[in-house]
Amino acid sequence: MALPTGTVTFLFTDIEGSTRLLDELGDEYAGLLAEHHRLMRQSFEPRGGVEVDTAGDAFFVAFERASDAVAAAAAVQEALGPTGLKVRMGIHTGQPLVAETGYVGMDVHQGARVMSAGHGGQVLVSDATHGYLDGSVSLTDLGLHRLKDLTEPQRLWQLGDAEFPPLRTLYQTNLPVQPTPLVGRGRELGEVLALLGRERLVTLTGAGGSGKTRLALQAAAELTDDFRDGVWWVSLAALRDPDLVEPTIAHAVGAKEDLADHLRTKRTLLLLDNFEHLLDAAALVSSILAEAPDLRVLATSRERLGLSGEHEYPVPTMVVDEAIALFTTRARQLRSAFEPDDTVGQICRRLDGLPLAIELAAARVKLLPPDQILDRLGRSLDLLAAGMRDAPERHQTLRATIAWSYELLSEEERPVFACVSVFAGSFSAEAAEAVCGADLRTLGALVDKSLVRQTDDGRLFVLETIREYAAERLREGGADDLVRRKHAEYFRDLAESLDLAVEAYERGARPRYDVALLEQQNFRAALDWAAAEDPVLGLRLAVAVEQFWVSEGPDEGARRFETLLAGMTDVPVALHARALRCHGGSLTLAGRFEEAKPLYEESLVLFEGLDDEWGAVHMRHRLASNAVSRGEWERSRDLLEENLVRARALGSSYLEGEALSVLGLVEDHDGNTERAFDLVRQSRQLARDAGFDWREAIDLHNLAELALKLGRVNDAEGYVSAALELSRAMNDRQTTVLALAMFARVACERGDAARAGRLWGAIEAEAARATLGRWGLDLDDLAASLRPVAGPVFERARSVGGQDSLEEAAEFAASVHSDA
Repeated sequence: MALPTGTVTFLFTDIEGSTRLLDELGDEYAGLLAEHHRLMRQSFEPRGGVEVDTAGDAFFVAFERASDAVAAAAAVQEALGPTGLKVRMGIHTGQPLVAETGYVGMDVHQGARVMSAGHGGQVLVSDATHGYLDGSVSLTDLGLHRLKDLTEPQRLWQLGDAEFPPLRTLYQTNLPVQPTPLVGRGRELGEVLALLGRERLVTLTGAGGSGKTRLALQAAAELTDDFRDGVWWVSLAALRDPDLVEPTIAHAVGAKEDLADHLRTKRTLLLLDNFEHLLDAAALVSSILAEAPDLRVLATSRERLGLSGEHEYPVPTMVVDEAIALFTTRARQLRSAFEPDDTVGQICRRLDGLPLAIELAAARVKLLPPDQILDRLGRSLDLLAAGMRDAPERHQTLRATIAWSYELLSEEERPVFACVSVFAGSFSAEAAEAVCGADLRTLGALVDKSLVRQTDDGRLFVLETIREYAAERLREGGADDLVRRKHAEYFRDLAESLDLAVEAYERGARPRYDVALLEQQNFRAALDWAAAEDPVLGLRLAVAVEQFWVSEGPDEGARRFETLLAGMTDVPVALHARALRCHGGSLTLAGRFEEAKPLYEESLVLFEGLDDEWGAVHMRHRLASNAVSRGEWERSRDLLEENLVRARALGSSYLEGEALSVLGLVEDHDGNTERAFDLVRQSRQLARDAGFDWREAIDLHNLAELALKLGRVNDAEGYVSAALELSRAMNDRQTTVLALAMFARVACERGDAARAGRLWGAIEAEAARATLGRWGLDLDDLAASLRPVAGPVFERARSVGGQDSLEEAAEFAASVHSDA
């Protein structure tokens, strides 16, 4: 029977636990499987189902109408009931491509993904299919779920209202959302999964644009159920310093201290993406594998890492049918009615099945029909390949494809394309305008031609392979040094506008952490350039993002300042004083208190020499905090009490609040909790009056802590509620987590096991997503404080909380408080 075309509904099925059944039944399993097949066909054939494929216990059936597919699934459930077989089914509707080998394209993958999320006896229906059904079909809304095709969350429905365990969807992972499911690559995916089943280190190699990253992401997604402690993606493309590899991995997996110690007892999969330019850090991979026996590493690189025990998997080109499906999928994003003809197959063959080359060619369907694409592509490729015979064949083809796209650019677009290669990670249109002299029309043209891409929030980025080609054009044009200086100067100026240095608090300015986080890779690229070419510019930038080192990387900050300050003799005194302060601050946040102290002392001397009273008082505050960290409580008290007098003489509410806040900690240490509470309350009021939101949030947290010590549970909940409101308004992750922890402790004090458990589960999940940093909380101490409410209710709620995002957990905490 011919396969249905146009709008088609797919039914995917398989038997849950078939391997176990085979082991249990032995020879009897064959008879049971034959009966299964008979009942399946008896159910779908009368309803117009066309059997596309059958493999073992799995069926792939196509229907012209969605209602027939759902009716067939219901009939299967009824027919198989007496057999005891647990069959899971998934139904999805789309417009697939029919190739020589059958259906191909994203709708096939989507249907398979819907089925794989379910359990034996369960029928799942995609939202696309739901739209074709009328009210006569009883469906239960299961909400949004992120399937293993890595696309945005999809709404799923269940046939009937029976209860099943939670769906098998993505959890304990940071794998990035992809615009479409993986097209093709079924054989390669199976081979990579088999390798990861027996090898601890697998490296996918191949030329840029060969699809290494997308294949690795899909393999990782398939294995999320196998790694109880998570599957974590670590993007290395924007890094240039091998020393940053370890902290970048630690940040991704949530390691608060030593990375190897964190991973030692965990069953985890790491996906280390784009390792080729950081091979000096490859020994780190061997080291953590040696320390963590249940760790698996999947890497992508243009060359193998060169480690013992490494298994290399060269990523091949796509077979023709899959390449045509990829071309068609991308073309339909530009022209929804696009239908492939024989010419598309010729294009895919000419491009050797390279995914990036195919996508670039498909982007041309907006302007050219396939026969003209093939004609232009052929001439350009032949010409460019002839001059590059010493390069690998696939690299020749990819370079020619990119070069062809480059040749299609106008004279105004080409220098902008070359210039955007200086950006690391993503960048804003404003940055491109300032650094590259671009305008929105030119940037839009580069986006349309797939040489520059756009994120969901409107920022721009360049694929690494294309970026390298653009960088070559920039160097050839002789503008590399000039453009990199403009890039560094732009991001220095941007950094200085974000109010991330401590002096901004005196003005009541609100720091722009949100912008700093978006631009962190560009800040790093500018600092890398400045360290060699203009250290003073680099110091200005590094000082300007002082608070960035607090939340994102104190170890990196310490290294940056040490490098920039090394051997410098011509630094403006005011800048030198601030740089020493920042260097000491980074060392403090990294726990290196003894090393920070002399830097703070030197900075204080410089501020005093400048007659900068504000700067001097603040440095005395830093020294007082340093004394607390080193257990010198009396020394801290002496400094703070004098600082309080000097801050009031200056009329600085910020400095006064600093002194009161830490003096409160000293009083609490000495057993004077009521006095401590009063001092922190005064600090909070000063922060509130001046609009110092971050300081107020910290003070509110400390007030809640002290209120609990004093037995004032209601007051504690009020303070932490206010702290959470501020933290959410600032979009500050660290103080939000602190507030959730305090809410959990309040719930414990009230004996509310369900509330405490859900919040504890959410905190654990957030700690697993990324490190909570030095300003976070001690999870062991928090767990110990919640033991009074431990039990079945707590554990059930903990499981629910483990599936919450940080925002969902914050919303839950806020809503429970408002209902109290």
